[in-house]
Amino acid sequence: MSSITNIQEPTLPWRFLHEYQPIDGVFDEMLAGPGKLRAHCEAFVHSLESMGPHEFASRHDNARRAIRENGVTYNVYGDPQGIDRPWELDMVPLVVSADEWSRLEKGLIQRTRLLNLILLDLHGPQRLLRSGLLPPSLALANPAFLRPCHGIRVPRDIYLHMHGVDLARSPDGQWAVLADRTQAPSGAGYALENRLVLLHSLPEAFRGCHIHRLASFFRAQRDTLSALTPTQHQPARVVLLTPGPYNETYFEHAYLARYLGFTLVEGADLTVRDRRVFIKTLEGLQPVDVIFRRLDDSFCDPLELRGDSFLGVAGLVAAVRAGNVVVANALGSGVIETAAILPFLPALCRDLLGEELLLPSVATWWCGQPAHLSYVLEHLEGLVAKPAFPSKGQEPVFGRKLSDGERKGLAAAIRARPEDFVAQAHVELSSAPVWHRHGLEPRSVVFRTYVAAAGDSFAVMPGGLTRVSSTQDVPIVSMQRGGRSKDTWVLSDGPVSAVSLLAPTDPIRLKPATTELPSRVAENLFWLGRYVERAEHIVRLLRSFVSRLADQDTTDDPRQVSTLLQVLVGLRVLPEELGQNTWLRKLEEETIDLIANQSPHTGLRNALNEVHRLASVVRDRLSIDTWRILNLLHQDMPLGHGRIQFEDVLVHLNRIIADLAAFSGMEMENMTRGHGWRFLNLGRRLERSVNLVGVLRGALGVAHTADSAIVEPLLEIADSSMTYRRRYYAQPRIASALHLLLVDETNTRGLAFQLAAVSDHILRLPRDPRAPSPTREERLIAHARDTLGQADVIASQSWSEDHVAALDGLLGSIADDLQATSDAITYFYFSHAELRVS
Repeated sequence: MSSITNIQEPTLPWRFLHEYQPIDGVFDEMLAGPGKLRAHCEAFVHSLESMGPHEFASRHDNARRAIRENGVTYNVYGDPQGIDRPWELDMVPLVVSADEWSRLEKGLIQRTRLLNLILLDLHGPQRLLRSGLLPPSLALANPAFLRPCHGIRVPRDIYLHMHGVDLARSPDGQWAVLADRTQAPSGAGYALENRLVLLHSLPEAFRGCHIHRLASFFRAQRDTLSALTPTQHQPARVVLLTPGPYNETYFEHAYLARYLGFTLVEGADLTVRDRRVFIKTLEGLQPVDVIFRRLDDSFCDPLELRGDSFLGVAGLVAAVRAGNVVVANALGSGVIETAAILPFLPALCRDLLGEELLLPSVATWWCGQPAHLSYVLEHLEGLVAKPAFPSKGQEPVFGRKLSDGERKGLAAAIRARPEDFVAQAHVELSSAPVWHRHGLEPRSVVFRTYVAAAGDSFAVMPGGLTRVSSTQDVPIVSMQRGGRSKDTWVLSDGPVSAVSLLAPTDPIRLKPATTELPSRVAENLFWLGRYVERAEHIVRLLRSFVSRLADQDTTDDPRQVSTLLQVLVGLRVLPEELGQNTWLRKLEEETIDLIANQSPHTGLRNALNEVHRLASVVRDRLSIDTWRILNLLHQDMPLGHGRIQFEDVLVHLNRIIADLAAFSGMEMENMTRGHGWRFLNLGRRLERSVNLVGVLRGALGVAHTADSAIVEPLLEIADSSMTYRRRYYAQPRIASALHLLLVDETNTRGLAFQLAAVSDHILRLPRDPRAPSPTREERLIAHARDTLGQADVIASQSWSEDHVAALDGLLGSIADDLQATSDAITYFYFSHAELRVS
């Protein structure tokens, strides 16, 4: 009898593009034909196939999780998630070959040189307008032509310190320019973040493909900006001017400021004195040399440009005109951020550079030219109509998607105001695979890359921000329309050397700790500390009540629930109507509902929302780990859905306490002891003092006997139960508990410790040594500490209603001093109503 051998078929390798179906009639960035990889993509695809589909899907999920934890956001206006909408990144990069990049790089540098020369002429002799090479109405009728900026000389004749170029590839494989971003091009920071995420997610592919690094581009940009100082002192003080946290790309502003080592400022942080720009810091006014702006031209100066702007700096144009500050990109550079200029670039390139334009634009017609107008009206069905001047706020209109009536209406509008319209040929954008629901699907692609001034020349980012459409049938590629992003890998012919943004370590000049802190940042850190402490206080109050309510049948003292309920209602942590409910089951249900469905404008939800908002505003001052903790706290805030039990509420509250404790640890162990940490901790100590005084006064109102049922919950809320137990090893008594919580300076949760810490912080705040001493806040906190000493005398006496009333009065006096101290700090350090420093 012969033996039978089991034969197993070999496992087929995963084919990354096996089920991928490219779009007919368009250029696919990864496939040269059915099942045929483009040569420069082979190494990348093979590296993915070697890891298998499950591993790739797992890494994709991990990358999305990392983006959420790192707080990488993009504000889609009108989106319910608002500023919390996570950045969308696809794990499959756009891969560009070395030969193709070499041609693109030359064309991009030439284009930036050309546009820079056009700006120099428009703001100077205007020869191009007089000669007819550029129609005068195209420039002078453009709202972005800033007449106050005409005649201003810019250092080194550089207008474009950063130029963004949107590129599209046509079906024949040729790149063409869709648009030039010349004011404050966004996306470079997102491109850097995309690179870091993919570097960690796909390290094998990255190492095996010889990909150009991005650090050299940012180093050249930083060094060039730092060298633009109009004064002789070195190093230059460079600030990055942001519109603020509600801007769609605020994450990028904070990210780039931290990466480049620039101070992140808003318009309110700067002021102009004697035609010089200063930053308002706690140490007084500090001069600013260079402003790397991230807001459009017209918003930069409400005095000479746009009067309704709250984002800019009054008098900035005068300071630029006087040569006392450099703005990058230069004011007025937005005048050529219009598609209407594209038809004139070939002739302008021959005139200004004596060269043919290497990188063509998408076929464009400006209707202000009679011949162009006739062509557009005749071929409107196959064109895309756009506003000539983007500030008008109109959307692109695809002629082929209009009805006959709509098309006639558009034609009439163009005839009425032809100079306000441009039309472009409809481009069938190239497609690239994106990972979607465990498979690959094609999406339309627009590639944005960047050119930066680098010394006396320009440097191109060897990569960029690739954006893809949200679905196959959406004709517009836009992050505001739900699009996603890709990293862009530019291949090298050989191994790529590592490049760092950091300077060589030898030699290195030692620097003292910087004390430069904008007053707005100090205020936000102060209130971040207060709201963190406020949130913790509310959680501890709720947890103490919920735990006793859950254990009502087994508790040693059933009076604790009703007593604590009175205190929480008095503190407005729980609504007044809840205090009138004596039915236990109903009380449980209403408490759960209250915690689960709190209004975002009240109570715990409000405090946690404020923590997240303030952390977002100062995120350039927080370490990555600190931000992750605060981001996790925000994610842990919702209680959940469905039927919620008391055990769920306790787990939820304990998780928030753990998150807040983690933040406290990062604050105490990882923050340098500069002014930023001091105001953060000062806010926490003040808020803890206010909260402790409030809960003590509430407890006094229900503590009718020395062994009152409120004593044990009070110690628990103040996180002092273990301290009391180790010290007394007895049932809590009100007098000993008050001594521990009020005057024991060794108790880090007690009031005496908080007031001592507040006093120490106030003594170390910056001030003019010539100013009167002691300051108002010093006198206030000293009075509070003296009053606390009197409270100790009363608390140590026998328990009576008179003593309770006297102690409540002293605590009320301390509460008034604490509020006045907070007001004084705001008055002198944040509002600058009176100068405290020279």
